[in-house]
Amino acid sequence: MTCIDSRISGFRLPAPAAPAPPRAGCGATEVSRWETGLSFPPRSKPRKPALFDRSECGSIMWRKASAAALLALAVGYFYNGGPDLPEQILQYINLPVFRSSSHNLSGEQVISAAWEALITLPTRRWSKVAVGVNACVDVVVTGVGLLQALAVDPGAGLDHEVLHSKEDLKEAFIHYMGHGAAAERFFSDKEVFQRIARAAAEYPGAKLYVGGNAALISQKLASFSDLMVLLCGPVGPKLHEMLDEQIVVPPDSLQETDEYHLILEYKAGEKWGSTLAPQANRFIFSHDVSNGEMSSLETFVASLEEFQPDLVVLSGLHMMEGQGRTLWEERLKEAVSAISEIRKDIPIHLELASMTDRDYMNSIMQEQVMPIVSSIGLNEQELLFLSQAGEGPHADAAWKGIPDVGRVSDILLWILEQHGRTDPSSEADLTRIHFHTLVYHILATVDGYWGNQAAAVMAGARVASCQACGLQSVDVSKVELKAPLEFHSSHFEPREKLSLNPAEPVAVWRRGNVTFHLTPVLVCKQPLRTVGLGDAISAEGLVYSELKTQQPF
Repeated sequence: MTCIDSRISGFRLPAPAAPAPPRAGCGATEVSRWETGLSFPPRSKPRKPALFDRSECGSIMWRKASAAALLALAVGYFYNGGPDLPEQILQYINLPVFRSSSHNLSGEQVISAAWEALITLPTRRWSKVAVGVNACVDVVVTGVGLLQALAVDPGAGLDHEVLHSKEDLKEAFIHYMGHGAAAERFFSDKEVFQRIARAAAEYPGAKLYVGGNAALISQKLASFSDLMVLLCGPVGPKLHEMLDEQIVVPPDSLQETDEYHLILEYKAGEKWGSTLAPQANRFIFSHDVSNGEMSSLETFVASLEEFQPDLVVLSGLHMMEGQGRTLWEERLKEAVSAISEIRKDIPIHLELASMTDRDYMNSIMQEQVMPIVSSIGLNEQELLFLSQAGEGPHADAAWKGIPDVGRVSDILLWILEQHGRTDPSSEADLTRIHFHTLVYHILATVDGYWGNQAAAVMAGARVASCQACGLQSVDVSKVELKAPLEFHSSHFEPREKLSLNPAEPVAVWRRGNVTFHLTPVLVCKQPLRTVGLGDAISAEGLVYSELKTQQPF
């Protein structure tokens, strides 16, 4: 069954809308509605990313390059205390004419202004993106408040791979709250979970949102009106109602009931008993069988032949971990077989999430999934666990505060060298990793495969700053710069000492044939919602990335 939205009669896709640039700020555009009457394009040739008109593109690119150069000059002068620039230059690049002395410009102001000038879309852009396969409804509540409502007392924290009771839930929540880290777990007891879910839905201030990595990535991609987005996953009536109308959903993905995930959030500095949260984050748990078995995967892969995407985004593998070894071993083999049927010229991005089973992670990393994807997205917890599962560098380390850039760089390089295509003779497809942590992001890519990565990493950081604060553009009064301005390219010698200039907010270094792009995040002082930030970061980074077609996958 092909992935066609059941809300649309006629089953014909409209001609793609003319490309529209995203509005300033977080990269979102006004969403256009689908017209009645859809028709898939002919399948005679693989669909290529849409191109701009050459003459128009040249003019636009020239002006953007000029503006970027002038912006860098302007903010560099301001930040470094140089003389005032001519008013005409500032007006040309749409910067305010600063009458005050340069020392009044904060690092946040300089970085935000630089982002606006330097973040540009690539020449070659995706026109159709297929996303699968986990989707649900998120019930977001304050974690401490819900646990208190469940008559659970604070105590010692303890991690659990699978939750079996309210006591397990309390201990795991406290464990991760004390570290300020995100985590996701499966709750094995259906009846107990349903009672907790009812209490969460009735808790004062509880909110319902689109949930699941695939659905959240689809929502972010759909904010670009020139992108055609397909979503395959278990979509119930409530989720279907909340999805952007630009997202196409297959009939086989629709189900009578929704899958609910409970999101227990906590704020920076929040205290429960003796536990103090060092930063805002969330703990996620569910009893989700449909997503846990990746039941929509075969529907997803079958739909690609007719949809003809330029890019495939895959997520939800972490959900199978809670099903037990017997199930995930067999299902993972079936998943790899299905994914292997995707055409080799279509890049696949894999979005990872929190896992605890080292054998399961090893199966994903070494034996099965990672060698057949082109790109992965992950955070600091997932990165370290991946290294621990594969006995990589710094496997015995633990992040203390801000993850050390040199250690992160070492692990990223190890992944690409061991499981990617740093060796041109390798059969692996992995050439890109998008790493994100609270205060900085890194894009690591094998040379020759990806373009526009400086803009891509900045775009991901910008959307993190916006979305955490619930804004469409960066408000410098509500964010703060916490990233280190000096760091090393590696934890090991020989290593390079690097510095970050807010006026040019991307640090670039190379190790072998791998290039690293790092940009700071302007951290929201009072985040409104942390769920889905990683998905938005990866989606935005992909939109601003360009696949170099001379290098086949």
